[in-house]
Amino acid sequence: MDHLPVREHRRPSQPVILALVTAGLMFHSHLALALDGEPGDVAWGFMAMNLLGGLALFLYGMDKMADALKAVAGDSMRWILATLTTNRFMGLITGAVVTSIIQSSSVTTVMLVGFVTAGLLSLSQAIGVILGADIGTTITAQIVAFKVTRYALILVSVGFLLIFISRAERMRQYGALVMGLGLIFFGMGVMSESMRPLRDYQPFIELMQNTTNPLFGILLATLFTALVQSSSATMGVVIALALQGLINLDMGIALALGANIGTCATAGLAAIGKPQEALRVAVAHVTFKIAGVLLIFPFIPELAEFVRAISPQAEAGVSEVDRLAAETPRQIANAHTIFNVGIALLFLPAAGLFARFCEWLVPDRPLEEDIIIRPRYLDEELLDTPSLALGRAQLEASDIGEQVEAMLEKVMPALLSRDRIALREVRRLDERVDVLHAATISYLGKLSKGNLTETQTRKFARLMEAVNNLESIGDIIETELVGLGMKLIDEDVVISPETRKVITNIHEAVSRSVHIAIEAVAQGDETAALTVIDAKDEVNGLTDSAALHESRRLVAEEPNRIAAYTIEMDIIEKLKRIYYFAKRMAKTVTEQSTQEATD
Repeated sequence: MDHLPVREHRRPSQPVILALVTAGLMFHSHLALALDGEPGDVAWGFMAMNLLGGLALFLYGMDKMADALKAVAGDSMRWILATLTTNRFMGLITGAVVTSIIQSSSVTTVMLVGFVTAGLLSLSQAIGVILGADIGTTITAQIVAFKVTRYALILVSVGFLLIFISRAERMRQYGALVMGLGLIFFGMGVMSESMRPLRDYQPFIELMQNTTNPLFGILLATLFTALVQSSSATMGVVIALALQGLINLDMGIALALGANIGTCATAGLAAIGKPQEALRVAVAHVTFKIAGVLLIFPFIPELAEFVRAISPQAEAGVSEVDRLAAETPRQIANAHTIFNVGIALLFLPAAGLFARFCEWLVPDRPLEEDIIIRPRYLDEELLDTPSLALGRAQLEASDIGEQVEAMLEKVMPALLSRDRIALREVRRLDERVDVLHAATISYLGKLSKGNLTETQTRKFARLMEAVNNLESIGDIIETELVGLGMKLIDEDVVISPETRKVITNIHEAVSRSVHIAIEAVAQGDETAALTVIDAKDEVNGLTDSAALHESRRLVAEEPNRIAAYTIEMDIIEKLKRIYYFAKRMAKTVTEQSTQEATD
C-alpha cells in the first residue's frame, strides 16, 4: 500500500540517554562542591539547578517507564477495561490495576470517555473505574518512598544494556522500563540531596515550624500540580523534602491532598471541547477529589496518628531531623494511598447517585447543537499509547461504517420511489462520512509517526484501508446512486416492478456483505471476512441474472425504454462496485490473520 509509512527498526538515541545520565552526575558533583561551604550557607543557584534537574530526570524516568509499560501491556488494557467492569466493585479493581500499570489516570479517563460515549459502559460503571484509577496513581508515591536511590544507576545501566544489545522489541521495552525506574530513583536522589543544605538553614527551619496551617499546604500543592500537570511530580518533590526531614507528616498529608485536587486540572483541560460524556467523567473526577479533601481536612491530625501507628518507626536515639527523614517519606506515601482508598470505599456505593448528579449538572446538548459534525472517539492524548489510540480509531471507523450503512439502506428506496427529498437526505449523510473520514485519516497519520510494533502496524494498515474503502462506498452512494436517482426524476423514467425486485435482491446481498465486512474489521473476525469474500459467487450470479433480465426487457414496449435500460444497468454496476470495496475490507482481515500465523 503506497500511502502507508515505511517503518524502520530504530534504536533509542544513545547520546541523549548518556547526556541525561552525565547531566545527573554533574549535578551531584556541583552539589558536592556547594556543600563544602560553611554550615548554614546555602548555594541557592546550585540548589535550584539540582532540584530542577532532579525533577526533570524524575519526570523523564516516569515517562520512559510509562511508555514501556504501555507498550508491553497496553494491547490488553482496552480489553481489560471493556470486559472487567461489569459492576462497580470490579470497575474499582480494574481501574486501580490498569492505572498502576500504565501510570496515567488521565489515559484511563480518556479510555473511559470513549467507552461511555460508545455505550460500552454506563456512567455509573465508569465512576467505579475513576475511583480505582485514583488508587492506582498512588503506586508512584509508594515506589519513590523506597530508599533505593543508591542503587539507581545500577538500574539505569542494566536497562540501557538491555536496550543496547537486544534485538527483540519486547526485551528493549523491558530495558526501557528498568532504565525509567532507575531514572526515577536517580532523580529522587538528586532532588533530595539538593535540599540537604536547608537542614542547617535556620530561616527555612523556622518557616516550616511556623507553617502549621494545612490549608496553606493544600493550596500550594494544588497550584503546583495544576501548573506542572502531574501529581507524580508534586509527590516526588514532597517526598524529596521528607527524605531530608524538612517537613512533618501533617504538612506532608496537606501537600498530598493538594496534589489530589490539582490533578483534576488535567481532567478538566482534557474535557474542553469534548462530548457531554467527557464533561461528566471530568465532573465526577473533580467532585470526588474535592469532596474527599473537604471530608478529611478536619481530621488530618487523626489521619496522621493512624498512619504513624501502621508505618515503620525510626531507631531510638536519632535526632528529630533524622527521625523525620527516616519515617516521613513512607508515612506520606501511606497517607496518600489511605486517602484515595478511603474515598473510593466511601463513594463507591453511591456511584449511581453521583452519575445522576453529573448528568443533571451536565445535561445533553439541545438537538440543534448536534448539527456540528465532529469525531466522537479520537483523542490526541492517546497518541503516545498506540494500542489505545488504535482502539479509538477503530471505534471511529465503526461509526463511519454505521453512517455508510445508513446511506446504503436509505438510498435504494429513495431511488426506486424517485423521492427527491429522501435522496437529498442521503447526500447530507455523506457530509458526515467525509468529515469523520478526514479526521480519522489525520489521526492515523499522526499515530504513524510514533513507534508501532509489527502487530500495531498491521492493525494500522487494516484500519487505514477500511476507512478509505468506507469513504469510497459513501462516494459511490452519494455521487453515483443519488445522481442516478435524480436522473430518474429529471428524465421521468419509471423502473418496472419486475426490475425493482431484481435490483432490490442485489442491493440486499451487497448491503449484507458491507455490514459483515464492517463487523469483520471492527472485531478482526476472519470467519466473517471469509463470508464476505465467499459472497462473490452470489453477487456475480445476481448481477449476471440482472443483466440477462435487462437484455430481455430491452425490447419491451415501454416509454423511455432505452433510458431506463441505461440507468438500471448503471445502478447494478454501482452496487457491484460497492461489493468490491466490501470485499477489499474483508481481505485486509484475512491477510492480517495469515501474516500473524506466519510470524
